[in-house]
Amino acid sequence: MGFSRTELESYYGASVDDLMPEHPKLVFVGINPGLWTAATGTHFAHPGNRFHPALVAAGIIPRLPDFAAGFTEEDRRMFLDAGIGISNLVHRATARADELDRSELREGAVRLARDVEQWQPLVVAVVGLTAYRQAFDRPKARVGRQEERLGAAELWVVQNPSGLNAHATVATLALEYAQPARAAGITAVGGQAG
Repeated sequence: MGFSRTELESYYGASVDDLMPEHPKLVFVGINPGLWTAATGTHFAHPGNRFHPALVAAGIIPRLPDFAAGFTEEDRRMFLDAGIGISNLVHRATARADELDRSELREGAVRLARDVEQWQPLVVAVVGLTAYRQAFDRPKARVGRQEERLGAAELWVVQNPSGLNAHATVATLALEYAQPARAAGITAVGGQAG
């Protein structure tokens, strides 16, 4: 499945529904949907994105969904049944996250705090250090578990899996993503993550 530039550009400003189980254990929070994500309705859908491969490498999910083509109902169930949710700080789709301004990110953090109160997950993992720093006004934050909580949830920050984040690999992302998963009580499938 592919999209022309014109087709993708028609998704500017679109939003993607949260993928959220009734009782989430772990919620990954992206920065905002990319155009490919908006076109497919699937979070982290760009073919070059390493989010889903890292989840498989970490043993968080048992198989790689065909994310670039858009999730099937079976793919959605795999996340929901595991207690894994996916949302975004900002729901507006753009070609690049750097098209968002600081006020949008801060408004997204306020909205996310309200959503987390409603969802009541055990752990929230914000995917993207720079966006986290701006959204939550934490300029010195580092990757890993944060001292503060988000509502009652343990709060983690992990690296962005976008292909634009060149120094992160599937292996390094898998190691990072496994930590909040373990904190949420999500055990590795197939014995892959320690």
